[in-house]
Amino acid sequence: MVFSNLNDIGLEINIISYETGGRVEKNDVLMENISKTDLNIAILKKVTKGTALIKLGKRNPKLMITAGIHGNELPPQIASLNLINELINSKLRGTVYVVPFSIPHATMENSRRFNGIDMNRAASKLGCLSNNLLKIIKMLKIDAVSDFHSTKLKSNPGRQSVFCSKKPCIKSYEIARYISENTPSELIFYEKAGLYYKGAFEDECNLAGIPAVTCEVVSENGEVDPGSPEKSYNQMISFLNYFKMIK
Repeated sequence: MVFSNLNDIGLEINIISYETGGRVEKNDVLMENISKTDLNIAILKKVTKGTALIKLGKRNPKLMITAGIHGNELPPQIASLNLINELINSKLRGTVYVVPFSIPHATMENSRRFNGIDMNRAASKLGCLSNNLLKIIKMLKIDAVSDFHSTKLKSNPGRQSVFCSKKPCIKSYEIARYISENTPSELIFYEKAGLYYKGAFEDECNLAGIPAVTCEVVSENGEVDPGSPEKSYNQMISFLNYFKMIK
């Protein structure tokens, strides 16, 4: 895997799927909430080609943050860009990989699905973006994953929360409990991964032996409720703090 080096800002980018590219700047609601930094502009240009994996830092532990598996869940995608802009100015104890727009085409279309498929129910299906992402996580030997979403009121879960499971990775529960204790996020846990949401990205990571959690904040689909990107950002920071990633 060859990364494109952006040494001047200590960041590397690789396109991991050329099938998912999209002009996310066509999403007016998203763009109203994104700072026009040089870095963000560079990332938006990259994702026209496909799903971008952004690497910051070196050595272990290796963590991954993903957003936008549902393209119409905008707050975590905004938060992930804000996180990247902060981390390039931070000293990291290990390596952080960030996927700010898992499916840029779905984000452009403000759509939950890509090619008619809910990618957060397809991580077990060969050829799907979420399954390919799982393969990359295994290849890179990622130590833990946190997948970020938003949920509208009166839906499932409909409240700020963090999902996890106790088996086969007890660390999934420990990470989620830490995030819950350090942000106003309700802890939702299952005894075993894969029992309720077949093909969910988080569950498939846990079933593969990679601790993973799912974080949710409240916002209408395709919209950005006030304060929701900040809440998602705080969940991301809490995930990193569990591993003492930021020196």
